[in-house]
Amino acid sequence: MTEREALTLFRRYLERKNYAPHTIRSYMHDLQGFFAQGHQDVLAVTPTDVERYIEQQQARELSPATINRRLCALRRLYVYLREEQAYDLVLPVRLTHYLKKDRPLPRPLKDEEVQRLLAVVQNLRDRAIVILFLRTGLRVEEVSNLKLDDLNLARQRLIVRRGKGGKDRRVYLSEDAVTALKAYLHRRANASCPRLFLVQKGTYEGQGISVRGVQKRLEYYAHKADVQVSSHRLRHTFATNLLEGGADIVTVQELLGHASVTTTQRYTRVSNQKVRNDYFKGIEQVLATQE
Repeated sequence: MTEREALTLFRRYLERKNYAPHTIRSYMHDLQGFFAQGHQDVLAVTPTDVERYIEQQQARELSPATINRRLCALRRLYVYLREEQAYDLVLPVRLTHYLKKDRPLPRPLKDEEVQRLLAVVQNLRDRAIVILFLRTGLRVEEVSNLKLDDLNLARQRLIVRRGKGGKDRRVYLSEDAVTALKAYLHRRANASCPRLFLVQKGTYEGQGISVRGVQKRLEYYAHKADVQVSSHRLRHTFATNLLEGGADIVTVQELLGHASVTTTQRYTRVSNQKVRNDYFKGIEQVLATQE
């Protein structure tokens, strides 16, 4: 079986299973990267080939997370070929191939860093995007894919459609997020595109802004404000701020769209203010009972 045949079948399978377009593109990109190493027959790939591929990726100084993501895509392809296409094969990607990953703490922005960032974002579209990240914790692809119909400014909420895992969820909008969105919508081009955030100039003017387009705008403002900013870091900031404000972890899990509360619990490790408040509140009650 050739690479083209295998990837065509696998793509159609992912589409039938309603995987998000962004996820499908990511799988295809990672798989094409593996087979570009010269593997002509998909069914002839061995664990040794995979080990050689891992070594090549490490030689390029790619992170364990990136290598593991690519291995996951490869393993999913072969699980599909074995389970759905009934090929008699041994999975070339073994669980022991996955690399141990460091689990660094999320690094939320400090309040003064948030102020420095917002001070340089004057474009109404970009300001709405940044504030939306800070107040909702959306992923970058979720912001890019938002449509006008997903917004309900009167009720201060929006619907995230087909987020990670293909699930819809409802999130809420702070007053400053509503204000920023209204200001942007007042100036937004009257385009036929249903997407909320549009490209404002150039060849693709009036079309929905891409994930990379959003990332490039964040990179621009990060440099201008001299603050390390990414969509992930803004998401971390949202989660940490909520927890430090006393929000229940299950609430934060729901808003972030995490499938497991275990993922959300990582943010509690940096929520020192909440730990401090809980400590003194608890000790105060202990002392009161011992008087």
